[in-house]
Amino acid sequence: MTKKNQSLPTSFLIITGKFVWKKLWLLMMSNLAPSNNKGSYNRPSSQFRHQINQEKNSIYTPEKGRYSLYIGISCPWAHRTLIVRTLKGLEDVIEVNILIPAVNEGGWVMEKTSENCQTLRQLYQLSQPNYKGRCTVPVLWDKKTKTIVNNESSEIIILLNSEFNNFAKNANLNLYPDDLKIKIESWNEKIYHNINNGVYRCGFAQTQSVYEEACKELFTLLDEIETYLSHNHYLCGDRLTLADIRLFTTLIRFDTVYYSLFKCSLKMIKDYKNLSRYLDNINNLSQIKNTYDLTVIKKDYYGNLFPLNPSGIIPL
Repeated sequence: MTKKNQSLPTSFLIITGKFVWKKLWLLMMSNLAPSNNKGSYNRPSSQFRHQINQEKNSIYTPEKGRYSLYIGISCPWAHRTLIVRTLKGLEDVIEVNILIPAVNEGGWVMEKTSENCQTLRQLYQLSQPNYKGRCTVPVLWDKKTKTIVNNESSEIIILLNSEFNNFAKNANLNLYPDDLKIKIESWNEKIYHNINNGVYRCGFAQTQSVYEEACKELFTLLDEIETYLSHNHYLCGDRLTLADIRLFTTLIRFDTVYYSLFKCSLKMIKDYKNLSRYLDNINNLSQIKNTYDLTVIKKDYYGNLFPLNPSGIIPL
């Protein structure tokens, strides 16, 4: 009998390989991206939701040098906080600590040791010793009490906008004005579900049907915003707001990462005339380009999301 006849049929190897890989893939995805029974990604809620204010009994009060931001350069949620810190001129008020995703560590590691911690999980457990949940960025940290104030980006950017004006270089800049709050929150709700989290719902979908649903919702809203921006400078007319910051951090990553890795592939942002202009306008604001690095972003996404890119090859 020849070696050819002794070998297993090619079709058997392919079918077996696909079966084993699908089981392993689903197991890895369950840890990376929790889903519902339909295979649709469910982002877990943030666990630390404290506020900073001047109220009499407040544990956390505004002070220069008291708080730190822990961020990852590739993370769009953390990027929001870095932009607001920059626009408000809080660089000398709130320090920044950089974390790096480490696939072999299963989480974020410190670029430089901070609070005697080398990983983000150690920082979470320093704040709450029995903490067993997810360890995500951004983190707003209180150096005085050695605790996490907040790890919800949408709340941190509101705190940075309003609570540190006594120390901010650009105290008069209000990205969340009272007269626009209803409109801002209306945009935020749509943009979060369909775009900010929508790209992840595409990339982390575990069935074809939920992927198609998320993808259609994503591009339906992008099309709507494209039309809206044909006669508006920003999402709330001529005024830059937190709604724009929240949208920007997804758009700036879209063509580099989400279009290919997350299969958001009906269009690129550069294919939209008005969205491209809008993106450029925000990107050209003072110091915004210093808040991100597309090379690092691409490396982190393609290099660390193993279930989506098992080869680890990073595109040019």
